Amino acid sequence: MSAPVFSNHGCRLNAYELEAMKDLAGQAGLENAVVVNTCAVTAEAVRKARQDIRKLRKTHPEARLIVTGCAAQTEPETFARMAEVDAVIGNTEKMQPDTWKGLAADFISETEAVQVDDIMSVTETAGHLIDGFGTRSRAYVQVQNGCDHRCTFCIIPYGRGNSRSVPAGVVVDQIRRLVDKGFNEVVLTGVDLTSWGADLPAAPRLGDLVMRILRLVPDLPRLRISSIDSIEVDENLLAAIATEPRLMPHLHLSLQHGDDLILKRMKRRHLRDDAIRFCEEAKRLRPDMTFGADIIAGFPTETEEMFENSLRLVEECDLTWLHVFPYSARPGTPAARMPGVDGRAIKERAARLRAAGKAQVARHLAAQVGRQHHVLMESPTMGRTTQFTETVFDTPQVEGSIVEATIRQVRGTQLAA
Repeated sequence: MSAPVFSNHGCRLNAYELEAMKDLAGQAGLENAVVVNTCAVTAEAVRKARQDIRKLRKTHPEARLIVTGCAAQTEPETFARMAEVDAVIGNTEKMQPDTWKGLAADFISETEAVQVDDIMSVTETAGHLIDGFGTRSRAYVQVQNGCDHRCTFCIIPYGRGNSRSVPAGVVVDQIRRLVDKGFNEVVLTGVDLTSWGADLPAAPRLGDLVMRILRLVPDLPRLRISSIDSIEVDENLLAAIATEPRLMPHLHLSLQHGDDLILKRMKRRHLRDDAIRFCEEAKRLRPDMTFGADIIAGFPTETEEMFENSLRLVEECDLTWLHVFPYSARPGTPAARMPGVDGRAIKERAARLRAAGKAQVARHLAAQVGRQHHVLMESPTMGRTTQFTETVFDTPQVEGSIVEATIRQVRGTQLAA
């Protein structure tokens, strides 16, 4: 018998949960199986998952093939109908030891082949079964799951459920263990990170958690936070940006668009000026702050003029690292019923956004030449600055260490030190 094969699609949170599933499967003694952890963020993500399943079935013809993740949660019947698939497991079930014990014991029958319950009934974030994952230098810690918002384009709440938070004490204990293991950077992850704490006693905010981590884990060199909703940033998080050098000057913003009418049709909670104002304030508090952002091209009803507002936002917010999503209709979402934009226009607009992003990256890289940076080494010859910029070294460094270096030049999309 052979050890199970795991294939991951999608976000950092999915990757975190994949590591937990590996532990659960190992503890249960699961063998001769293939596990595909799917993503549902776009129709393309679902298509890639289906393609991966077919390839894995060909290369592992005798293995049981188990599908889980967000796409399995939102459309289990799609995967159950695939001849290659033996079992479909929901996002709640995949984090439960009994699920993997049943799979290891081959408790799969026709009636139990689909184990996907109502994710909206889940009120707790499933167990923190691993102490982070990543390289030897950086660990990712899940502090929140789910989302209470219902943006009209987004299927993710139906795959992840409502927002639930990990208590601060549990997070702090986990980060202490990571620091003891030698990790020099911890990244806080979640589906809707700025909603952290709303379901906990006294309703603390994300800034409270950040301040608590930095205060109670003084040996942690670097704390990074992943994607946030800028309109929900609280005063303590702004204070941490201004006063805590161990909080990294890099924020990935869930902006989605630069036109007010489209933002309203998306059911977002901010307007264009809110995004610009936040970026200006964050830069004022921390001049070396850099921003990434998610932006959707070709949302239903988007005109050329509306798209131009998104394009201008790239410079007005001084965005550096863009994640551009060509709009993809997700069945069951309100946006899927809105008048669509021509597919060729969507593709062309996405290309223009990516070109604007590349220009911003080039500008950012050029501005770093001659400056000193503290670089966290991810391999002997590549690391990242505090702003998350890839930096290469000709002379090998100690993997996992933080190296002070002077930037000599730009090499493609990387800095050279």
